[in-house]
Amino acid sequence: MRTTITAAACGLFLSVAAWTAAAQNGYPNRPIRLVTPAAPGGTTDILARLVGARLTEALKQQVIVDNRASASGVVAAEIVANSPPDGYTLFLPYHQHTVNAALNPKLPYHAVNSFTPITQLTAAGLMLVVNAGAPPKTLKEFVEWTKNYKGPLNFGSAGLGSGGHLAGELYNVTVGIKAQHIPYKGSGPALIDLIAWQYQYNFAGIQAAQTLVRSGKLRAIAVTNPKRIAALPDLPAMAEVLPGFELVGWYGMAAPAKLPKPILTRLHDEIVKIMRAPDVRDRILADGSEVAVSTPEDFRLYMLADLAKWARLVKESGAKLE
Repeated sequence: MRTTITAAACGLFLSVAAWTAAAQNGYPNRPIRLVTPAAPGGTTDILARLVGARLTEALKQQVIVDNRASASGVVAAEIVANSPPDGYTLFLPYHQHTVNAALNPKLPYHAVNSFTPITQLTAAGLMLVVNAGAPPKTLKEFVEWTKNYKGPLNFGSAGLGSGGHLAGELYNVTVGIKAQHIPYKGSGPALIDLIAWQYQYNFAGIQAAQTLVRSGKLRAIAVTNPKRIAALPDLPAMAEVLPGFELVGWYGMAAPAKLPKPILTRLHDEIVKIMRAPDVRDRILADGSEVAVSTPEDFRLYMLADLAKWARLVKESGAKLE
């Protein structure tokens, strides 16, 4: 009887293995959902639709962008973490994904282990901007201005826990000041109030800030990349005056945990090919970002290191969601 049961179990295992292999060999044979933790129209959505359209062409199956902007991306991440690891649900996380985990250790998933990292897509710093009429014109002048500012010193951001919020907290820790954070519901309202002199400075997304800088409404002071970027060679990096100051956001592609290796390899290879296409690369560079593709393992390690970095900053600065 034991022999019969063992034989039956082996047969069942081989049947499941054969079905899995067949499914992988035929992948994809239906539309793919790309869950995006952002509303339509923003930087995250634009990147998702760019990659999704090219992936549709490469895989010969429709890649449908599913915008889930609630709770700073937590809703989107939970949907993906709880989806089958079959390659038909993908995720476009960005730096807010690891920031969320640093700010809230009780999330219903692990920021790295609940997912299969596929590749990093891009890397982008932030732009430090002030009102066009503000006194500082250089980074050194800005540091002195904030150290000696008379009256309440405030910085704005796109919201609690955003990259701009934590960049401001990092600046507080680095320089030894206590500027107060003013959170907004999005970068648009925050920058409008900076133009209106409602606060003193903002670490904003480069793409959003560049337009206002070019129109003369804001003044660019520096970028938070470790070094100057190709799109803005005359703008210094924060680290040129404040060694070690670095804050680089990222975008990537992931799937639910335990994605089968053949599907992972197929997706990785196709997405890397897309990101390295000259027209895609040029478009990303023009927006102030850089293509930063990687292996799945390198992206996993990058996410873990990013999570640890944010956790240290949250602890040092005392930043909270409330």
